[in-house]
Amino acid sequence: MLGSIAEGRTEVSGFLAGDDCLATAAAMRALGVSIEQPGPTELLIEGVGRDGLQAPDRDLDLGNSGTAMRLMAGLLAGQRFSSTLTGDESLTGRPMGRVIRPLTMMGAAIESDCDGTPPLQLSGGLRLHAIHYDLPIASAQVKSAVLLAGLYADGITSVTEPAVTRDHTERMLASMGAEISARNGTVSIAGGQVLRACPVQVPGDLSSATFIILGTLLSQRAEILIENVGINPTRTGVIDILKGMGADLTLENSRLLGEEPVADIRVRASRLQGGPVDPRLVSLAIDEFPALFVAAAAAQGTTTFSGLEELRVKESDRISAMADGLRRLGIRVDETPDGAVVHGGRFAGGEVESFHDHRVAMSLAMAGTVAEGEVLIRGVDNVDTSFPEFPELMSSIGAEIEQRDGEPP
Repeated sequence: MLGSIAEGRTEVSGFLAGDDCLATAAAMRALGVSIEQPGPTELLIEGVGRDGLQAPDRDLDLGNSGTAMRLMAGLLAGQRFSSTLTGDESLTGRPMGRVIRPLTMMGAAIESDCDGTPPLQLSGGLRLHAIHYDLPIASAQVKSAVLLAGLYADGITSVTEPAVTRDHTERMLASMGAEISARNGTVSIAGGQVLRACPVQVPGDLSSATFIILGTLLSQRAEILIENVGINPTRTGVIDILKGMGADLTLENSRLLGEEPVADIRVRASRLQGGPVDPRLVSLAIDEFPALFVAAAAAQGTTTFSGLEELRVKESDRISAMADGLRRLGIRVDETPDGAVVHGGRFAGGEVESFHDHRVAMSLAMAGTVAEGEVLIRGVDNVDTSFPEFPELMSSIGAEIEQRDGEPP
């Protein structure tokens, strides 16, 4: 998105050709941007400048990507043309009120279904004005949407968040020459700025690495080194939580890749211990909790999760989805409105439902690698959203995951 509205050519290496990324690239092409993929992990983006996007001749289908939906709402709210954002059955059932509200306060006109779900119809030709917005719930997606809209607004737009969230957008904006400040929980950006293209090296994704880490921890005696993984401090809650449970996990060769900190992660099979998880770490590990539920189920004792209300409005209700799946595998789970209490035990075989949620599917798959019987996971069609070739990669390091009927497990 930022490369598209920058001036010059953005060369991306380390690109993940997951469905979310491909859907976003397709949407930007529909907005008149030339994006080529010369290699499996490379992109060339010919920026059209801040005001160079063109009216699309069709609705912009963002597939399963809630991130793309919310960020593009911010990007398109101040354009001179109208546009419509839509997606698959899961995405069009996800609430967008939290991003519609601040954008409307800035002067945008956005229509949605009566319950605030997509498609989102954004009216063009409106003049946006800067606002200060206090996020009611910590959300990097909403924060980023407001900052992107702020590029097209008069004045200085600022966002205050109640807890630290991912700052990839802020780092990328700074790397492209934007003046953006972040202090005391408030991020501010001035409208009218011009972005300049720059080379982008994408580090390995910690959310995806979490499944490799989890499988290694649950194994009998494995040791794995995962190279070149992003360890942005707004993302490393999963590492802190697992280490607090006794995980043998170390960071090696820490360095910077552009604006992003990276390291190699060494992980060894470990005996995990349950306990209360600090709610202050929730915003730093929001996508990793399905995997953490599995870690808790394999740990000794009881693990208590709280402050996870956000999980109920992801691709699925991830609290209920994981509680249901773990119970079907013989684990006692007491669900609460904002979390769950997971009682450690041994995984039995069984048939579980992932509710078409890629992270739920992969988390339950990792439970299946140490279950006492076969685990069959249903509704796994969206795994390629974030982790293409997940079964093949996991099988290459010894996990017994089999694909059936043309679906990734």
